[in-house]
Amino acid sequence: MRIALFTETFLPKVDGIVTRLRHTVDYLQRLGDQVLVFAPEGGIREYRGAKIEGIPGFPLPLYPELKLAIPRPTIRQSLELFQPDLIHVVNPAVLGLAGLYYAKTLDIPLLASYHTHLPKYLQHYGLGMLEGFLWELLKAGHNQAQLNLCTSSAMQEELSSHGIERVKVWQRGVDTEMFRPQPANRAMRDRLTQGHPDDPLLLYVGRLGAEKEIDRIRPVLEAIPNARLALVGDGPHRQELMRFFAGTNTHFVGYLMGEELSTAYASADAFVFPSSTETLGLVLLEAMAAGCPVVAAGSGGITDIVEDGVNGFLFDPRDERGAIAATQRLLASTEIRETLRQNARREAERWGWEAATRQLQMFYRQVASSRISSAA
Repeated sequence: MRIALFTETFLPKVDGIVTRLRHTVDYLQRLGDQVLVFAPEGGIREYRGAKIEGIPGFPLPLYPELKLAIPRPTIRQSLELFQPDLIHVVNPAVLGLAGLYYAKTLDIPLLASYHTHLPKYLQHYGLGMLEGFLWELLKAGHNQAQLNLCTSSAMQEELSSHGIERVKVWQRGVDTEMFRPQPANRAMRDRLTQGHPDDPLLLYVGRLGAEKEIDRIRPVLEAIPNARLALVGDGPHRQELMRFFAGTNTHFVGYLMGEELSTAYASADAFVFPSSTETLGLVLLEAMAAGCPVVAAGSGGITDIVEDGVNGFLFDPRDERGAIAATQRLLASTEIRETLRQNARREAERWGWEAATRQLQMFYRQVASSRISSAA
């Protein structure tokens, strides 16, 4: 098949959505499909054999890492030249509107997918009063698609409850070859703890944004004697978080990639993830694949991944003491940590990227065949 993919975010940006998309593009091309990606301009012209058509844009005021790429007439020319069998719009917002428009005007089957829980993000940026309006916009956009995909059963229920139709779950994926259990690396522990490798090491990996609720890790850090916290990643909330964590044993590491990131997961004592706005939580799967015990908020897509007391610990996101108690319990017992490590790895091994992409191909065929059926 020939797939035109419209996304509001792609390389060189680093986040969970980009991770999913780059693995998806890679495996689609490997499995014989052809992909054309429309994304905000980032200097990337090709990825794993897929052409990347960069659309000029400008930084989002509240979130400079994200670019708003304004649709332009050249998109139609590229689509007519490429002749896609299907258009896939990821998080339709601005550039994605072009995907919706051209799917309709050029009579191309349309699939949309939901990855970022924007309505929940609004309250973290002082815009909670717009949540109802945003749901209406999302409903209007997504309901133009023959099929809508999301990344967890919890999100499937929530989208359906807000009037978004034809919603199915696109299964999770993780690179179990890159992220794998390995002995804790003392040099990495020394780096993450800033020279105190024997102290308890708490790890967070992900975007440093207000919606990630990273500030809620501070009481956990302060409740554990000599504990160290390593925050891996970057984002618009970094400066505020640096002020908030001033005076604590917190290290802002910046981005880690590939083998370094895998080693960081494997070398930490606990992966603490307090976000209650996750549609999936890909970094949780990466941590689990690397055998790092996780303590996470029992909310959204996280509950599809973490089974409390079996492959990690969940806490009520409204209960500050819950995160503290779960982390203390984890650190107090070598036996519990080892059991969670083994079970977490087994869970991660169920979710390879090739299987997730083959499922996506099945959805593509269903949507593409709908045009054939309606034309018959």
